[in-house]
Amino acid sequence: MIREEIVIVGAGPAGLWSAIVATKLGASVTIIDDNPIFGGQLIKQTHKFFGSKSHYCGIRGINIAKILTSDLENLPVKKFFNASVIGLYDNNLLAVLTQAKLIKLRAERIIFATGASENNIAFPNNDLPGVYGAGAVQTLMNVYGVRPGHRALMVGSGNIGLIVSYQMMQANIQVVAVLEIMPKIGGYHVHAAKLARLGVPILTCYTIKRALGIDMVEGAVIVKVNKRFKPIPGTEQRLKVDTICLAVGLSPLNELLWQAGCEMVYVPELGGQVAQHNEDMMTSRADIFVGGDLSGIEEASTAMLEGKIAGASAYESLKGVSAESKKIKEQAKVELGMIRQGPFGEKPRWGKERLAARRGWT
Repeated sequence: MIREEIVIVGAGPAGLWSAIVATKLGASVTIIDDNPIFGGQLIKQTHKFFGSKSHYCGIRGINIAKILTSDLENLPVKKFFNASVIGLYDNNLLAVLTQAKLIKLRAERIIFATGASENNIAFPNNDLPGVYGAGAVQTLMNVYGVRPGHRALMVGSGNIGLIVSYQMMQANIQVVAVLEIMPKIGGYHVHAAKLARLGVPILTCYTIKRALGIDMVEGAVIVKVNKRFKPIPGTEQRLKVDTICLAVGLSPLNELLWQAGCEMVYVPELGGQVAQHNEDMMTSRADIFVGGDLSGIEEASTAMLEGKIAGASAYESLKGVSAESKKIKEQAKVELGMIRQGPFGEKPRWGKERLAARRGWT
């Protein structure tokens, strides 16, 4: 049995910053991740970040991961790589499965920063080899150096869909088209403009009707939709592709929060079921905190800020408020508010406000 003051589950941008902040403030910290290296989604993001200098403007995600993991290396944090938390039991007993053995880990406080899983959509043959989530394609290319195919169709024009489409072009994969069921592009114009300059068509009011092939993807049928998102007969087009990439949103990875008995709330603006939490990232259980996509689907910049808040809040709940912990939280909350004032922060801002309006929220 290992005992720890603060255990952080997930070593993406939120988890890493939680660990850095809580440790620097003076807490004893263990961080766990099921990957061989820390960084979460950052390790496959080759694009440069936007925003201010404090949010790593102009630095590629892969390099931000290296910066944060390097900071962590210089701190007395206990680290578990290739380790999965497979259960949470009474008195914050975590069952941690490593490659060698099962470890029992009891925590006084837990910060969950487990991120999100990719959504799928239903269409005939969507289980054929060659149908991927955008994150899976990004991992294959940018982490393992494997091209998933040669001719790709992207479904979804949010930032992930646009960025991964550009990265596929960089990997010498022809992107035949990007589909968007809504009447306008979902992501930043700068990302869409890169694709337009490369001659990639972005078709709004279109979706995929079916994948073609027997043993693998050999093509796709796309179709135009009306204002009610219903297919318009006679608008079908057949495309020759060997890869269908889906960038149709994310859902919080919340299984352990359900096990913990946290109050869960369905908030569509945040991606689905999230733990009821306050602005200090504390859930309905005073010993459990959340951060990043697990608490609502946003971007890496907001995940890092929420991680700072969660780390400082968990520390305060154990050892009391310090001038430094108060300063960290106040600054992070100001920066979060500024990010959420932008056009792409509108939905998560509504979602967080919906949580705040619920009875009993503090």
